[in-house]
Amino acid sequence: MLAVATESLVKLVTFSVVGIYVTFVLFDGPGDLMRALADNPVGAHVLSGGLNGGNWIVMTTLSFLAVLLLPRMFHVGVVENHTSAELDRARWLFPLYLVAINLFVIPIALGGLVRYGTAIEADSFVLRLPLDAGASFVTVLAFVGGLSAATAMVIVSSVALALMVCNELVAPILVRRVGRDGGDEPDMVRTLLRVRRAAIFAILLLAYVYHRLVADASALADIGLLAFAAIAQFAPAFFGALFWRRGTARGAIAGILVGFVVWLYTLAVPTFVEAGYGSSSLLLNGPFGLWLLRPQALFAFAFDPLAHGVFWSLLLNTAAFVSVSLTRTPEPIERLQANVFVPSDFVPTPALRRWRTAVTVDDLVSTVARYLGEERTRRAFGEFGQSHALALNGNRPADLHLLRFAEQLLASAIGAASSRLVLSLLVKRRDPSTKAAMKLLDDASAAIQYNRDLLQIALDQVGQGISVFDRELGLICWNRQFRQILDLSPDFAQVGVSLQAIVRDRAEHGEFGPGNPERIIKDRLDRLVRRMETYHERLTSTDSVIEVRTSPMPDGGIVTTWTDITERVTSAEALARANETLERRVRERTEQLTRLNGELSRAKAEADEANLGKTRFLAAAGHDILQPLNAARLYATSLVEKTENSPLATHAVNIDQSLDAVEEILGALLDISRLDAGALKPEFGVFRIDDILKALKVEFEPVARDRGLRLTFLSCGLWVRSDRRLLRRLVQNLVSNAIKYTPRGRVLVGVRRRRGRIAIEVLDTGLGISQEQQKVIFQEFQRLDQGAKIARGLGLGLSIVERIGRVLIHPIGLDSVPGKGSRFWVEVPTTAAMPNVASEDGAPRPSAARFDGMTVLCLDNEETILAGMEALLVGWGVRGVKARDQKDASEQLATLVKETGHGPDMLLVDYHLDDGNGIDAVVQLRWRFGSDLPAALITADRGPQVRQEATEKAISILNKPVKPAALRAVLAQWRTQKAAAE
Repeated sequence: MLAVATESLVKLVTFSVVGIYVTFVLFDGPGDLMRALADNPVGAHVLSGGLNGGNWIVMTTLSFLAVLLLPRMFHVGVVENHTSAELDRARWLFPLYLVAINLFVIPIALGGLVRYGTAIEADSFVLRLPLDAGASFVTVLAFVGGLSAATAMVIVSSVALALMVCNELVAPILVRRVGRDGGDEPDMVRTLLRVRRAAIFAILLLAYVYHRLVADASALADIGLLAFAAIAQFAPAFFGALFWRRGTARGAIAGILVGFVVWLYTLAVPTFVEAGYGSSSLLLNGPFGLWLLRPQALFAFAFDPLAHGVFWSLLLNTAAFVSVSLTRTPEPIERLQANVFVPSDFVPTPALRRWRTAVTVDDLVSTVARYLGEERTRRAFGEFGQSHALALNGNRPADLHLLRFAEQLLASAIGAASSRLVLSLLVKRRDPSTKAAMKLLDDASAAIQYNRDLLQIALDQVGQGISVFDRELGLICWNRQFRQILDLSPDFAQVGVSLQAIVRDRAEHGEFGPGNPERIIKDRLDRLVRRMETYHERLTSTDSVIEVRTSPMPDGGIVTTWTDITERVTSAEALARANETLERRVRERTEQLTRLNGELSRAKAEADEANLGKTRFLAAAGHDILQPLNAARLYATSLVEKTENSPLATHAVNIDQSLDAVEEILGALLDISRLDAGALKPEFGVFRIDDILKALKVEFEPVARDRGLRLTFLSCGLWVRSDRRLLRRLVQNLVSNAIKYTPRGRVLVGVRRRRGRIAIEVLDTGLGISQEQQKVIFQEFQRLDQGAKIARGLGLGLSIVERIGRVLIHPIGLDSVPGKGSRFWVEVPTTAAMPNVASEDGAPRPSAARFDGMTVLCLDNEETILAGMEALLVGWGVRGVKARDQKDASEQLATLVKETGHGPDMLLVDYHLDDGNGIDAVVQLRWRFGSDLPAALITADRGPQVRQEATEKAISILNKPVKPAALRAVLAQWRTQKAAAE
């Protein structure tokens, strides 16, 4: 089976390769394939024709039945199954395989229709499509896959059918012949092997003959459906045996015979006629001119031939199975098979003696070994003895459980029928004596009595009262609770007392309440016997409520259960009384809540829609502004470096710093959109709070000095755990607001300790905020009237503060007195000092070293950005090659290679291009000019998908607007790596 499994895997791989080739190479994806199909006359007919529902249902039904009934499925799922773990794995692996193998069926079929129409058989699409396209490798792969699929099918099917022929047809004849001749049985191992080999040869020969007869007139798929329809004739008997107790063997045989005759007449015969083996008048006019009996239109019902044949064969098959089963009384063995299920690993109660026979262990071993081989047989019997703690001595009499094991073991080689016949002949030859027969009867009687006592003990432990009455309504079994609930005396409750006598006795004692006893007796018997309904009975002597249930027995009679539910009924009555008082209040509250919930839902929907519109606007505006800002940043950096010692140096630096401020503002806008969408995830780390305070001091001292304010930062050596960037943004906004809205006086920034946390406080002597206004200032676009008069702004600073505080789980606080000033604070958790952690703000900047001799390709669809990038790179000694799309880049690099003999040192590629994206462009350029070509992706998209895709392709990320220091660091890193490699 390992070889068959490997062939199945090869088939899956090759079929998937062909499907991918057809879908994405011959056609430009599924969309292109559908467009080509729509333009093709045959394809247009397929698209407009719709789904044939009848055929689809029939084929699906046949496939379902084939999975259950095909011999090869039984062989793989049962015969070759060794453990339950294999079956559990197959439950999910087999459906998954079916899904995978069918993924490209439709694309290949549609591709074949587009290329060939109906000129060739659809069975050959898999091989012809790559063959005609000149894809030799895919063609060979498709041929190997087809060969693999065919050989796997032939091997499994022929082996399974050969086993059936051997075990069910030939082996019983051989066994009966040996039993009739008497004497010892010969060694059957080699005989069975020869029979199976001959059966395989005969099956393959018959299959080849059938192929030669009908292959030219029928497609491969049609032959398969014809076989599926034949195997489906076992379905009525199969499902009837599982779910219908009246089904009989004669009914199953009759149904199968009728079904196969109809199948042969409606499906098989037309196949041979169409192949030229018969007159077509049979199909057109019916036999002897009886047009109502036409094979493909029985009784003038004309629809698809396959659906027609399957419908009539299964209908008449089922009708014959049901009618014959109903007219015949089931045999005892059939009733046992319908009513009793005995597990194969059943172990009898240890208290019982094992039933014995005259057959010894040696007899069993030698008999089974003739069919299975000596080594396998002794190993199997040894494992059985170990698992059941039995010493299997040679002369030990074999009990019935050992006989059952031997029968099952033998059935794995020669089938169940032959196995039963072999052991029956063995037992017959070792017919026990009268004494042994009496001992067997003694053991059986003891077992029956033990089981009867065990059943009575079990019934007495049940809390319900249980009584069993035969078909004459005589009492045959009951438990102690039954007598106690109905207060029956032991002398009265005896075997044989009728149900009517029990009901009359209780009714005459008034147990069932007042009234005419005869009427009560009639009513209770009607409920128990005829209607068999569940009802409640209140017993007057104990004032208890009893639930009475009646169930019929298979062979007549009834089983009644009597359950005391007094406590449950009392609780239900109390609950009903309580519900009566609560029902009105609940209804009123429900109506009120429903009304309020509706109003709340409408208000929330309006608020969410407004907030979502604002968030989308901010994200779109921020993204569009980043493009020109990136170009401005590149020009400004180049200007700073070129005017370093000129009178314009100060202006250039101011421009660069202003762009820094604009970048921070745009970052805030984008952060608001990401915070609202929940996409901004904090990156927590440990750092010293003084690092942030020092950086903010350097940033805001010039601003405060220009406004005539005294700005004071109190240093703090404590370490905190937070997101450095987001916390800095939060405190930065607080300090900026304090300076902006303080006309005169001072601003103080300091830290207070608060039990494992610190409060970063920003105090000012500004305008102050009233108590009513403190609730709204943290909302976006909210500004106070006084503040709007003295400072410009959008009202976003405190909104960002509130959002960042919520993301970082850092509480924000505010105290303010109008006219005197305000105090804002944020609480941050502290942590132990980490002296080895370097300060981010004190990290050395990349050196201003030049990169003479380096060549960098700049790919961007914006000319201004290309010019700015070239100006910046030229200032660093780098040769910049500009390109606006992939085609231009390929031409520029080809020219560069022709002139210099080598490609660029690296690529700087924008993500959003007119003809695709930057990642695809890098892949294409690497494919042409070297797979190890370094590349960096310049993008304004900070999403995780772009970053992950770039990382998988070994591409660095530079976020817009590009910081020259970051770009210089990337160039330095690439130059260092190149030098190390050389």
